[in-house]
Amino acid sequence: MVNGPLRLGVNVDHIATLRNARGGVHPDPVRGALIAAEAGADGITAHLREDRRHIRDADIRRLKDEVPLPLNFEMAVTDEMVRIALETAPHAACLVPEKRTEVTTEGGLDVMGVAGLPDAVARLTDAGIRVSLFIDPEPSQVEAAHKVGAPVVEIHTGSYCDAAPAARAHEFARIAAAAKTAAALGIECHAGHGLTFDTVTPVAAIPTIMELNIGHFLVGESIALGFAGAIREMKRLMVAARA
Repeated sequence: MVNGPLRLGVNVDHIATLRNARGGVHPDPVRGALIAAEAGADGITAHLREDRRHIRDADIRRLKDEVPLPLNFEMAVTDEMVRIALETAPHAACLVPEKRTEVTTEGGLDVMGVAGLPDAVARLTDAGIRVSLFIDPEPSQVEAAHKVGAPVVEIHTGSYCDAAPAARAHEFARIAAAAKTAAALGIECHAGHGLTFDTVTPVAAIPTIMELNIGHFLVGESIALGFAGAIREMKRLMVAARA
């Protein structure tokens, strides 16, 4: 049963990666977010990493103030990031694992193994920020998220997207099982990481997944289609899958 329309959150981190590679102010992730809004995105995601390798503090403030879409603030579970989130007051905060040496997020949170996670969830929730936990597609992690009071989980789709064709069905089944567990527990389910035009349709067709967050692929595909064109094509595939 479909719980509602499927939303697309566009991650603008790697517009900032391009900017930072050369320095200066171009390309501007806020301008990218405004283009995404015009192209049909339903929200904007940005990850303020502890080492500020792409998104910067000023980007987060501008995304909140200048873009007419909900801001999903990806963040590590640290006192500094909780403080910034409370000061910024984004629509949502997605708590993710973070390693200084990783190129991109390598997996989901071990919910019960993260020190301070229940307190962070409570503080953000009390401030009116909708909290999601980025987790691997495991029912046990969904259950743990429920225990710490998170109203939303975002399922890591990287293993599914990276799998060889023969293994992809197994990885997809894991996503579907986690989404089913979330629905049974009354938790809203999102998904993201590594999704492309070739991999998005099966995930978008899962009726209890309410949001997909996609960034790196859209930024890369914009070389061929333009940023707005890449977003419109992704949204078209998502809507067709749900129909």
